[in-house]
Amino acid sequence: MLVALAANLVIAVAKAIGGLAAGSPALLSEAAHSVADSLNEVFLLAALRRSRRPADRRHPFGYGKERFFWSLLAAVGIFVMGGCFSFFQGFEALTSGAGEELGGYVAGLIVLGIALLAEGGSLLRALYQVRRQGGAGAGLRDPALRTVVAEDGTAVLGVTLAIAGMALHMITGQVVWEASASLAIGALLVYVAFRLGREARDQLIGEAADPETSGRIRELLRAQPEIDSVEALFTMKTGLDTALVAARVDLVPGLDSERVEEVAVRIKRSIARTVPEADQIFLDVTDRPAREAAESPAATGERGGA
Repeated sequence: MLVALAANLVIAVAKAIGGLAAGSPALLSEAAHSVADSLNEVFLLAALRRSRRPADRRHPFGYGKERFFWSLLAAVGIFVMGGCFSFFQGFEALTSGAGEELGGYVAGLIVLGIALLAEGGSLLRALYQVRRQGGAGAGLRDPALRTVVAEDGTAVLGVTLAIAGMALHMITGQVVWEASASLAIGALLVYVAFRLGREARDQLIGEAADPETSGRIRELLRAQPEIDSVEALFTMKTGLDTALVAARVDLVPGLDSERVEEVAVRIKRSIARTVPEADQIFLDVTDRPAREAAESPAATGERGGA
């Protein structure tokens, strides 16, 4: 992570120097893109450190959602700013004809070429890791790996747009090509900001575990001989790799209190083994007939479960 951050910062500085020397709006937009990537990695490092804090009295479910909060800050505060800067560069080039002097463009294209090789190599490594973890279906379930693939893919696309805009500007002498590249980079950054912000919002307000995980838990509960029916199942992500599970189940009639306690403990352990991310498991159980249980405080949530 620190190596990637240092590389992004070096690339951002090189793009900024080249953009200022050449007066290239597309290269300056890419510099803003690299700065956005770098600051996003800084936020991710902060989130990793803070989210690993153990649960305490004030936060009994831990600090896993710190990562979602910092992701939201990165989306709103960094990528939107980078997108707005790129839009500004594009509109300024269109209205003022900036960048007609092309003396520094060869150096700028060299900088972008090196950046493309670096970002492309990083993307290929990430895609190879996805393949090792079972392909797009299985590999991209890992949020960290999914983020790396998205960031590297966006970086490669942004650099490609900048190279195309600068090259067409040099060939045709028309700044509109480079201005269009800046606007496209801005749109790309705003799109990334929207996707990151929406994902962080869903997770902060209590997103459920994925349907496959919920399905496995439900099937495990239904397979227990002591469970008559599964009345309700609730899940919520409390971090990237942790989730809360709460289930309301009706037990078959005739179980005494000690047996109910043994069943509850066994079921919780089974869920924990089957779904490792389920670090908080709550069961609301009853051994009364289903009709009576439906009218009880346990079914309506008026008392705690086992």
